[in-house]
Amino acid sequence: MRKPLIAGNWKMNKTIAQTRALIAEMLPGLTAVEGVEKVICPPYLALASAREMLEGTDIGLGAQNLHWEASGAFTGEVAPQMVAELCAYVIIGHSERRTYFGETDASVNKKVKAALAAGLTPIVCVGETLAENEAGRTAEVVGGQTREGLKDLTVDQMSKVVIAYEPVWAIGTGRAATSEGANAVLADIIRPALKDMFGAELSQAVRILYGGSVTAANAAELFAQPDIDGALVGGASLKPADFVKIVEAAK
Repeated sequence: MRKPLIAGNWKMNKTIAQTRALIAEMLPGLTAVEGVEKVICPPYLALASAREMLEGTDIGLGAQNLHWEASGAFTGEVAPQMVAELCAYVIIGHSERRTYFGETDASVNKKVKAALAAGLTPIVCVGETLAENEAGRTAEVVGGQTREGLKDLTVDQMSKVVIAYEPVWAIGTGRAATSEGANAVLADIIRPALKDMFGAELSQAVRILYGGSVTAANAAELFAQPDIDGALVGGASLKPADFVKIVEAAK
């Protein structure tokens, strides 16, 4: 059985003080839910404060990005070991990173390897744009991102990776993929690519999340699908009551 995982991607929201307030509000509800892996991913500057508040709980902490180099002249970047001092997880290859900051499948691949080397659990994002979806290129794009982003990993390394399917056209638009449509991408595109690369057993063991306008209202329907193992939640992760309901739905 794949343990459900719900990760909240706060994006560029919340100061340190606001982070503390938000965690304090959602903590009782989150800690009450058992059997679900729970992760929050605040901005870098709030990670130390968040870690302090999550100490002794079963809630994991993640960063939203990292650089693949261990150190060096990369002004403004954050190294894997710096992230690993505070976090157990890191989001890699989010569509906003690809769209606004020029990330490619090649850079995603380097970051995944660097994260694994630092002992982090990478949450690797894949997903097609609206134009690609309407042109019938979902399999080509999502399959390609999966294969290139995870290229040259060993089976053991891949067993530590989580994938998040986030159709770009559904992120922050209020337009979620249908539960059946999202499940079909996981079952017919991502898992077969993993099977080709890493074998049948691992392809069924890897957890694949759905992301893109996940709400308290549609979460249960999404999680009822056999291949959806949880969610990478954006806007709703900033609303304590909604985020707790999504985690409860995953149970």
